[in-house]
Amino acid sequence: MTVKETLNEGLKRAYAFKVTAKELDEKVEQKLKEAQPEIEMKGFRKGKVPMALLKKQFGQRMLGEALQEAIDKTVSAHFEKTGDRPAQQPEIKIVNEADWKEGDDLEVEMSYEALPDIPEPDLKKLKLERLVVKAGEEEIENALKNLAETAQNFEDRKKGAKAKDGDQVVIDFVGKVDGEPFEGGAAEDYPLVLGSGSFIPGFEEQLVGAKAGDEVAVKVKFPEEYQAEHLAGKEAVFDVTVKAVKEPKAAEINDDLARQFGAEDLEALKAQIAERLEEEYKGAARAVMKRAVLDQLDEMVKFDLPPSLVDAEAKEIAHQLWHEEHPDVQGHDHPEIEVTDEHRRLADRRVRLGLLLAEIGRKAEIEVSDSEMTQAIMNQARHYPGQERQFFEFVQQNPQVQQQMRAPIFENKVIDYIAELADVTDKEVSKEELEKALEKLEEE
Repeated sequence: MTVKETLNEGLKRAYAFKVTAKELDEKVEQKLKEAQPEIEMKGFRKGKVPMALLKKQFGQRMLGEALQEAIDKTVSAHFEKTGDRPAQQPEIKIVNEADWKEGDDLEVEMSYEALPDIPEPDLKKLKLERLVVKAGEEEIENALKNLAETAQNFEDRKKGAKAKDGDQVVIDFVGKVDGEPFEGGAAEDYPLVLGSGSFIPGFEEQLVGAKAGDEVAVKVKFPEEYQAEHLAGKEAVFDVTVKAVKEPKAAEINDDLARQFGAEDLEALKAQIAERLEEEYKGAARAVMKRAVLDQLDEMVKFDLPPSLVDAEAKEIAHQLWHEEHPDVQGHDHPEIEVTDEHRRLADRRVRLGLLLAEIGRKAEIEVSDSEMTQAIMNQARHYPGQERQFFEFVQQNPQVQQQMRAPIFENKVIDYIAELADVTDKEVSKEELEKALEKLEEE
C-alpha cells in the first residue's frame, strides 16, 4: 500500500493512503472462512453454511473489522519504516466516508505530531551537591518524647476532679432509642479518652466536666450514614455512670519504653530513631538534588516541542493553579481559565524535561517492575482503610491510573541513574539549612 506524505512542517506530519475494495473484500472473505467451521444457522449443519449466505449475514460487521485491521497494519508499517514516534495518538480520518459504497476504495488520511530528535546530554558534566544531615541529640530527644506520649498511661485524678479533654473516663453506659435499649448499646468499665472521636459525634463532649460517681444522660443523634441501618438518623439517650476520671501520664523514657517499640534497650531505640530521621532527611535532600538535576538539564538541552503537548500541559497547569487559588470550587463548573505566558513557560519546561527523562530512561532500559508497582499500590491503598481490596481492583481495571502511578516511579529511577553518572559532592548541613533549601523549592 502506497503512503503519500501531504504535510511536513516542523513536527507536524500528514499522510494519505488508500484501502482498496479488492483488499477489503479479500480480508472479509478470509475472516468468514476462518469463522465458517464454527457457525451454525437454521437449515444447515454446523460449518456447512454457504459463503454467500455468510457474507450477506455477517459481511458488514466483518467489513468494519477488516478496515480497522488494514488501517492498523498500514500505520504500524509506516512508523516502523520512518522511525517516527507520535507525540499523541495519530488522528485517522476516512475522507470519502460519506459517499462510500460497497465496491469503492476507501481514502484515508493520517496526521500526527512526531516526537522530536532528542539530543543526548553528557550526564558526566552535571555537577551536583547532595545535602547530608545527621540526626542531632535534640531531634532524637523530641522523637523519644513523642513516642512516650503515644505510650502514655492514665492515672486517677484527685477525688472530685472534673474530667478534661484528653482525660480517660471509665464508664458504664446503656443506650436507648425511644426508651428501649438497643443491641450493642451497653458496656461496663469502658475506658473512653475524651476528644478521641471514637464515639458518636457529641457523646464525648457531654462528659467533659463530669466527676467520678456522676450519672449523665448523654443525648445524641446517630449519623444518617451510620453503619447500623436500624440506628441511622435516630435520636438516642445514653445513661452513663462515670466510675473514674484519669489524667494522661507520658511513659518514662527508659529501657521499658524501648522494649515496647521492639528495641533491646534505650540506646538501641535511639539508634533506630536516628536512622529513621536520617532517612527522612535523605528523602528531603533527594528532592533538592532532583531540582538541581532538572535545572541543569533544562539549561543544557534544547529541542523543538510538539505544540499539542505544550498546549495541553499549559491548560492543565492553568487549571490546577486556578483551583489552588479557589479551593472552595470542587468541580469544573467555573469560567474558562485563561492560559498565560507564564503557564506556557512552565509547560514548555515540563514537556521538554519529561521527554528528555523518558528518552534517557528508554536508552538506559529503565523499567518499573511489577513489585515496585505493587508496593506503590499498597502505599496508596493505606489511605482507604477497609477498602484496600476495592482500591486494588480499581487500579487493575484502569490503565490510565496505572500510568499515573508508574510515571513518578520511572522518573525517580531515571533521576537516580543520572545521579550515578554525575559528579556528586556530599555536603553536610544542618536540619535548618535543609529546611530552607526545601522552602526555596516551594517558592520557585
